[in-house]
Amino acid sequence: MGAARGRSRGAQVAACALGLLTYCAPAAAADTPDRIALSVNGSTLTGTHGGAGAALGWLHNFDAQTVGSISADHQSLGNAQWTVGGLDGSLTGGAPGARYTLYGNARVGRGDAGGASFDYSVVDAGMIRGIGPRWSMQIEDRQIDVQTTHGNLVKPGMQYLWNQRVLASVSYSYSLSGNLGTRLTTARIQDTGFRVAPLVGIAFGQAAPQVLDLQTGAVLPGRQLKEAYAGLTVPVPSWRGDLTAVADYIDLAGSRRATLTVNYIFHVGRAN
Repeated sequence: MGAARGRSRGAQVAACALGLLTYCAPAAAADTPDRIALSVNGSTLTGTHGGAGAALGWLHNFDAQTVGSISADHQSLGNAQWTVGGLDGSLTGGAPGARYTLYGNARVGRGDAGGASFDYSVVDAGMIRGIGPRWSMQIEDRQIDVQTTHGNLVKPGMQYLWNQRVLASVSYSYSLSGNLGTRLTTARIQDTGFRVAPLVGIAFGQAAPQVLDLQTGAVLPGRQLKEAYAGLTVPVPSWRGDLTAVADYIDLAGSRRATLTVNYIFHVGRAN
């Protein structure tokens, strides 16, 4: 469960709030209200045989301002595996220069680690508000209950749009309750153009234990995390879609995980 996945949603809705991610589904054209999203990944992890996963989702634009999606996701890592269902939604409104996006998502399911079953629940909600033509601010609240890890995580952030294309963002996540023990700083740069769109990001600080430790069930707060990731999104007109590849590297107190994720979003009904 790399940290990069959660941050991608913020970059996407920030671009919406500025009127323009994850890496996420790009904005649909007026004649493509529906998209099918397929994602596969493979990981290595210190001391284990690593893992892999896949996800399938359906995205729908109810109108130009309202987007919803449902998904199913199965992952394995070390001696752990888990399957979750997802529900996402976002609503954008406001006048130019002061646009806002309200968003929320939930991931709920069950898993197994070393023969012991556990519940999985991650729910978050947030808002991104444009401040003038280039700046936006974000506030997000996330409730985590995964195996023996639980708590509430708050994330304030800021984004700046360079040259109507390049979006730079920084955020700080900190836990208010439970055993998360998180104090995590993240920074990211993403090209929001309609053709080739690269992104790079880093994260560092005291990390929540669920980032890598589903396979052990151990709660070890206070460990230091270092993460770097880079990716690229390219349109594939002949396949009526967009292809994204992201490489992610995490070092959590000496436990190292490398993940390659490939996402494909098929635009239903788009003309060739």
